[in-house]
Amino acid sequence: MGERLGRFIGQYRTAYFQPDKRNGQIIFSYKPLPGAEKQIYGKISDITISMKSTDHLQMPKLISSGYEVQLSDKERGKYDRLKSDLVLELTDGEITAANATSLSGKLSQMANGAIYDDKQEVIEIHSRKLDALEDIIESMNGRPLLVAYWFRHDLERISKRLNSLHIPFAKLDTTASIRRWNSGELPVALIHPASAGHGLNLQSGGSALVWFGLTWSLELYQQTVARLWRQGQESETVVVQHIITKGTIDERIMKALELKDTSQSALIDAVKANL
Repeated sequence: MGERLGRFIGQYRTAYFQPDKRNGQIIFSYKPLPGAEKQIYGKISDITISMKSTDHLQMPKLISSGYEVQLSDKERGKYDRLKSDLVLELTDGEITAANATSLSGKLSQMANGAIYDDKQEVIEIHSRKLDALEDIIESMNGRPLLVAYWFRHDLERISKRLNSLHIPFAKLDTTASIRRWNSGELPVALIHPASAGHGLNLQSGGSALVWFGLTWSLELYQQTVARLWRQGQESETVVVQHIITKGTIDERIMKALELKDTSQSALIDAVKANL
């Protein structure tokens, strides 16, 4: 089955090769041939069927927006040096990025405001997103807010800020904490996208979600949003905000999520059942 699928997909793509000047290796990637998308949809249309729940269920309105923050010149300089040199020398330690995946993680950390050095010690870079989160919480006027974080130091720094503001909160990782959120006891709850799996019902606790740190995974992103934007949500509107550090990898991740969602939606629409 895997071989047949590989041959099938191979008809519609071409390979691109280019040398990696840093280590002499050859990097290759695949790109769809012109018109391939339409041909693939045609090939699978008679053996595939799709039914989107949002087309048949009474769902609240989903509003998505961005909250942009700006780095100072000094902070921007550190970010740009890490991006270009893969190594950043700091007073407190040295951070290295051995490859593109590692670099992506380092840049995401820095966009969020802190970074792990090579000894796994946390070095704080800025508090732009923490300030933005504080503003968002204040604007909620006591209404509950679900906060999605990605790195462990995000959780630690958010918790520290909330404690300093004397705002009750909990990390949603136990039955007890989820019960407290759904019963309206928590003005702020923190959740990691990897723990926001299918079937986790959080819609009773609130209708607002803010992304402190983003994920490249469209599946994890959509699953997390679906904890609030789902059937049974009593609010007519679900609001999802994204705290984006301007001019950083945050913008690329957000764009990638939007493009993946567009491509996925196009595929689903191509094989959607007509009822």
